[in-house]
Amino acid sequence: MRLKFLLRPSWLALTVLVFAFAAACYTLLAPWQFSRDAERETRNAALQASFDAQPRPLAEVLPGGATPDERTQWERVTVTGSYLPGDEVIARLRTVQGEPAFEILTPLRTTDGRVVLVDRGYVRPDERSRVPAYQPPPAGRVELVGRVRIDETDPQRRDAFAGESTAGRLHSYSVDARVVSRATGLDIRPGYLQLEPDQPGVLGALPLPQLEAGPFFAYALQWIAFGTMALLGWLYFTVRELKPGGALEGKSQDKPARRKSVAQILAEDEESEEAGRPGTTGGGSGTDAATDRAGARARPS
Repeated sequence: MRLKFLLRPSWLALTVLVFAFAAACYTLLAPWQFSRDAERETRNAALQASFDAQPRPLAEVLPGGATPDERTQWERVTVTGSYLPGDEVIARLRTVQGEPAFEILTPLRTTDGRVVLVDRGYVRPDERSRVPAYQPPPAGRVELVGRVRIDETDPQRRDAFAGESTAGRLHSYSVDARVVSRATGLDIRPGYLQLEPDQPGVLGALPLPQLEAGPFFAYALQWIAFGTMALLGWLYFTVRELKPGGALEGKSQDKPARRKSVAQILAEDEESEEAGRPGTTGGGSGTDAATDRAGARARPS
């Protein structure tokens, strides 16, 4: 039966590989890129809406200390309070506009008694790749306008630290209110505020992301196309093998014969000549036939 080739170990392995790859394309890779595209669209829409919107009080945007999400991120808010420079933390290993930077994180106690983390912006490393001197935050009561941001998450979940390498100042590997809260003992509300230019205490104002769609939607379509091509290729070769003359048909019987050596060809010639000589049988001496043939070649013509 021609369908027997489907049970060959090599064909079964190929089938499993093709279908596993197609399933990964359809259920993992393409949806992952679609989700990234949706996140980018949500971010762009929030940014675009914030350009024309008037800032609102933080307590109105995030009532009761709510955690920021994709819906509230990038909203412009106002907050009034006093900086707490003694609990400042420096975010290290940052990149701003393609160059290394440090970001300065300063808690601010609002007039309602809550504490919010404020990202005052960035400073560039000095010639020794250390934190340079920078302006401290203003003392006393200030009114700020900033953008709501979601806490970052360090994949290694490292806490802030201080030592000789940091000149005794707290450093962290992420902009995360939870990390600053653990390091300082302050009860800081989730998320943080990114200061806008010309605000009290701002250093180098962090740039906003570019409003671009990105390649994620095209990548998703590519993964779908790759999965489809793999299935179509498997189907094509399956149909071809079902037809007479398939590449796997009689593969073991149709193996090409090995080329004979010169010695084998000469031996076969000698046997055939001996078998055809009158008065001899197939069991005659091959040595005599070879000797006669050698003598004939030695005679002058």
